[in-house]
Amino acid sequence: MFQSFTASASPEQGPPRLKRLREEMSRERLDAFLVPRADAHQGEYVAPCDERLSWLTGFTGSAGSAAVTAAEAGVFVDGRYRIQVRDQVDLNYFTPVNWPEIRPGAWLAERLEKGARVGFDPWLHTASEMEVLAKAAPELELVAGENLIDRIWDDQPSPSDAKAVEYPIEFSGESSASKRGRLGKVLAEARQNAAVLTLPDSICWLLNIRGEDIARNPLVQAFAVLFADARVALFADPAKFADLLPDPTFTIAPKTEFAVALHTLSGPVRVDKSTAPLAVSLALKAAGITVDWDDDPCILPKARKNSVEIKGTREAHLRDGAAMVEFLAWLDAEAPGGGVTEIGAAKALEEFRARTNALREISFDTISGAGPDGAIVHYRVTEGTNRALRPGELYLVDSGGQYLDGTTDITRTVIVGTATAEHRRCFTLVLKGMIEISRARFPRGLAGRDLDALARSALWKAGFDYDHGTGHGVGHYLSVHEGPQRLSRISEVKLDPGMILSNEPGYYRAGEFGIRIENLIVVSEAEKLGDGRDQLDFETLTFVPIDRRLIETGLLSPGEREWIDAYHAAVREKLAARVSEGARAWLVTATAPL
Repeated sequence: MFQSFTASASPEQGPPRLKRLREEMSRERLDAFLVPRADAHQGEYVAPCDERLSWLTGFTGSAGSAAVTAAEAGVFVDGRYRIQVRDQVDLNYFTPVNWPEIRPGAWLAERLEKGARVGFDPWLHTASEMEVLAKAAPELELVAGENLIDRIWDDQPSPSDAKAVEYPIEFSGESSASKRGRLGKVLAEARQNAAVLTLPDSICWLLNIRGEDIARNPLVQAFAVLFADARVALFADPAKFADLLPDPTFTIAPKTEFAVALHTLSGPVRVDKSTAPLAVSLALKAAGITVDWDDDPCILPKARKNSVEIKGTREAHLRDGAAMVEFLAWLDAEAPGGGVTEIGAAKALEEFRARTNALREISFDTISGAGPDGAIVHYRVTEGTNRALRPGELYLVDSGGQYLDGTTDITRTVIVGTATAEHRRCFTLVLKGMIEISRARFPRGLAGRDLDALARSALWKAGFDYDHGTGHGVGHYLSVHEGPQRLSRISEVKLDPGMILSNEPGYYRAGEFGIRIENLIVVSEAEKLGDGRDQLDFETLTFVPIDRRLIETGLLSPGEREWIDAYHAAVREKLAARVSEGARAWLVTATAPL
């Protein structure tokens, strides 16, 4: 059934914020309005001033969007958030929608009449995103315009004014001038005069700078233009750069001047349609400047870590691994008594990391889920949901640290007290998948989609699966989630040496428990075997014990048991001298052969 704005229910229905949005939609003659989680930089994590989706709906997940009509407000979330969204939004007024099974374009097309006007902010949506929506709803009119949420958000926070800092070459391994020079040559060879950069991690990597504009991520939010002659025009608050030495090869202008500056460029201009705001290409085309759709030129060079970055990342993981051992030893001693809560455990883990005296920040809000809370894939504990770790239950902790020499991300699932046979069976099926990825050898040129099934095979045979990718890319003292590489059935990006990924299969039983085991791995050149084919493999970066009490050894093959024993021997060897005496005794027991 179709219904237009004028024929639908009154805009007075709903909570005050939703009511005010519908009033603004009525003023602008809009039948629907899109509210994404993303900001103008398309990052997974956003500043408080950009938390528009959360402000409107109450949903705080790191991915999602809303489409609001006069009668309905759909909140689109993937498999990680389908439990969380129902706990956070008012189901009387907001309708959770399973994405990507149902996409906003198709959802709107079913609810609106031909010619209905759908409003959106072109600074918050990419060209690719809007092309997909337009294709799914060709009879709807897409109207780019002012952000209606900003218009009604009276106490919207101000953007960060944190200073940018130089990132030393001892950690980056390459000067900014060198990076700009080689990427400038890439543009020149493609006959592109410039490239528009909108991803903060690309800009920070290129200029060897870091900042504090986004919680948990050492990023500076900015826009930039990289020219073929290696010059860079940066658009950010100039006051942020007052403490940096002047560099004649790049200029700094206020962010508000970015849109105007686009009109002065000479084409062709390289724009990444999957990451740049649609507003960028609209501005260029309005000025008669040729847009050359192409990937952000920093994406792949940034993903292929150099030897200095990999060396630093190895050290960061050993430091972080020692903190994890201290935490797990403490947890084993304290949790069975019932006095440890999810919040208490998360705070204790952060304190153990802080004791390294190298922690700059945790790399994301710790996921600390006991019992049924562990089944919520991206669970965020609050005072209202805080739960005690109880004997006989699984506890899942997914956490990480930001260190100058690397970014870490690790998940461990442990038993408090005694595990059940079902705990052990499910845990071991997940472990088998993690081992398969760890041991994988594969021809150069394969992508994440070619390997994802290795992590799921044992679970599939048992009739199980998990509704998230097997692994994401990881930055180097940048975003803990970094593209373009992934271990996922939809990832077509070739895996190259130096790319760091997570290896994190899982299994989640709603209302009972969640299991995830995560190590970080780096793509490496494989030793020549057989007829000398060109192959790659993975080097494991994370060294932390895996709970032996949850391993059903009868479900493991001899090769899998050998891998576990060898891994635990390496953990013991690498970390024994880095931990306290009490934690060392726990480590010896935790890494004993199966």
